[in-house]
Order: sequence, then C-alpha cells, then structure tokens
Amino acid sequence: MSAHQPLVVVGGSLAQRPHYGGHSWVLLQYLLGFRDLGYEVLFLDRLDPGMAVDAAGRGCPVERSVNWRYLNATMREAGLHGRFALLIEGGRRTLGMPRSEVLRRVGESELFLNVMGFVDVPEVLEAARTKVFLDIDPGFGQMWKQSGLADIFGGHDLYLTVGGNLGKPGCTIPEAGIDWTPTRPPVVLDRWPATGFRREGFTSVGSWRGPFEPVDFEGTRFGLRVHEFRRFADLPRLAGGRFRLAMEIDPEDAADRTLLTQGGWGLEDPREAAGDPWTYRRYVQEAMAEFGVAKGMYVRTRSGWISDRSVCFLASGKPVLAQETGLSETLPTGEGLVTFGTLAEAADGAARITGDYRTHSARARMLAEEYFDSRKVLAGLASLVGV
Repeated sequence: MSAHQPLVVVGGSLAQRPHYGGHSWVLLQYLLGFRDLGYEVLFLDRLDPGMAVDAAGRGCPVERSVNWRYLNATMREAGLHGRFALLIEGGRRTLGMPRSEVLRRVGESELFLNVMGFVDVPEVLEAARTKVFLDIDPGFGQMWKQSGLADIFGGHDLYLTVGGNLGKPGCTIPEAGIDWTPTRPPVVLDRWPATGFRREGFTSVGSWRGPFEPVDFEGTRFGLRVHEFRRFADLPRLAGGRFRLAMEIDPEDAADRTLLTQGGWGLEDPREAAGDPWTYRRYVQEAMAEFGVAKGMYVRTRSGWISDRSVCFLASGKPVLAQETGLSETLPTGEGLVTFGTLAEAADGAARITGDYRTHSARARMLAEEYFDSRKVLAGLASLVGV
C-alpha cells in the first residue's frame, strides 16, 4: 500500500456468510468506491473458529474452510488481494495480512468504517484514530440497546445509519442516546452499468428471514421480511405477468414455499442466482425489474430504509417496485422507484412500470446517479469525518 494515499479501513462480516453474493456487494461498494476516490483501502473481517466449515458443512480448521476460501476468492476477484485480513482466535491471529501489519495500518488510517460494529477486537479498535459505526439494519441494534439486550455501538466516534428517517417525527426507532447521521447505500456506477434485460417480469433475490430474530419492543413485535412477504403472496395472480424469487427459504418454512408457488411465484435457486458477487451482479443485470419487500422492522418504524440490492437494480437501469418504509420522504418516487403499501398498490405499481418501461428504466439509472453514486456518497462521508 502506498504511504502517499490516505487509508480507509472497512470492517464487516463476509467470511461468516459465504455464497451470499448480494451481502458481499454491500462491503465491496465501500471498498471499491473509496479506492476509486483515490484512497488506499483495507478490509478486516473476523471469524470464530467454531463457525468454520467445509463444503459439507462440517467443522474444520479455518485455513481449509469454505469461509476462508470465499473471502480470499472475493477479495482476489475484486482486485483487493493483499488488502484484507481475517481476524481469528479473538484477533490473536490473522489470515491474509499479518497481524502486526494490520495493527500498523489501522494506526495509520484516516477512517475506520465499522459495518454494524462487526470488528470488535479491542486492540484493533484502539489503534484506529477515527472509528465510525455504520448501521445498515436500522432498528435492531437500537431496540436491543434500549431494551438492555445488547449494545453493539460502544467505542465509536461517529454513527451513521441508512435509516433516512431516524430521529425525525414519524420514525419510531429509538435513538438510544446516540446522535445519528443519515447516509445512503452507495453503488459504484462503473461496476453496475445500465443494461438491457433478458428475463421478463419482476425479480427478488435475498434471504427469506435473515440473520436476526424479530424484536419485541414496547408492546410491539417488529418482524422480518418473511412476515411482510406473506401479505403479497397472491401478487402474481392479481397482477399477471412473471414474478420470480431467488430466496433462501429454510426447509422449516415449507408452508411458505407452498404459499408462494400457489400464488404464482417462480422459485429459483439462490445459490445459482447469487452464490458469489459476480453471479449476483449478472442475475440483477439480466432482470427486467425488482420487486422488493422490506423487513417488518423497517416498515413499521417508518425508517426510511432502502435496500442496497434495490440500489444495484436502479444503477443497472432496472425499475424498482419497493415496499414503502418512509423512503418516499427522502427520495423521489413514482418513476423508476415506485412504492407500495398494500397488495392492490403493488399490482398497480407493477402495471405502471410495465406500461411505460422505457421511462421507468431511464429514470432508475438517473436516480442511482443522483442519489447513490459512490463518488458522491463516500466523498460526503469522508468530508463529514474530516478526511
């Protein structure tokens, strides 16, 4: 790494989630985006040895695990070879960049962007000059802290959230004693060019439940995507046209799979659609449009959240039909980005997009360029922290 370029360290969870190509892009947008702005970048991940598994799902040494192979391959393919480290054994040992080099480079960095506070190794955090917590799941951490369940926020100097309405009237996410600054999910436009589509209809790709459990807070249960999606199971039958899902649906949710197929949804293998970042990008860019359902947490709190996945669709010139989370309070909607709250509104939105696809497609790319371009989002972030 060059000593003449300022260094940004990004901390996040990638090795814990091998073969989740969409999640990998959340982190890559920051790494590649900062690099395009002229910064040196370093990615730090961590993995408890008990989570390391082989291809058959059996426990194995981290060095021979699917987790390490996926992280290593992703960094190499992204052009970030030599610019990452996996912290293991509580940070006492590393794979990738040597531990001594990690500590030296973190101490030289201008910014440590810690996604969901995932890197929690004290010696690493203490070495950083400016530590920024990036909240990409607004509501969960705040309610955990307010309820006394967990505090993932400690030890940072600044707090960013993609919950655009947090702290504003109408948003019910508690601030948990923290001064939150809104930001937007960035997309590296050069990596996500506008393309034509190969598959008709609306597509969604992701996790049916996700890594968190529902949260009970002040007498209300704030649920997951699965709880919202059930409300729209009959959309294909109502709207007509093709609707596809590439969702990781657990065998225990077999009843949901039946509900979806009976409603007319085509179900695809999520590993084939998004098993690595490049497969995921191809899947998004070959789609016609996205149908996006949010976690109940984001919807019921009026968080203003928009999916990092939707931002990739927009950049690719794909209109997005997105469940309303209060995002229309901070972003223009109606063309390119169409929101819905009910099943009837979703059907109407689908008809509007297919009825004037060219306009919606052009507007989708324009929205990405205006609001989510990594050069704008990350330059603003850097300016905010004085880099």
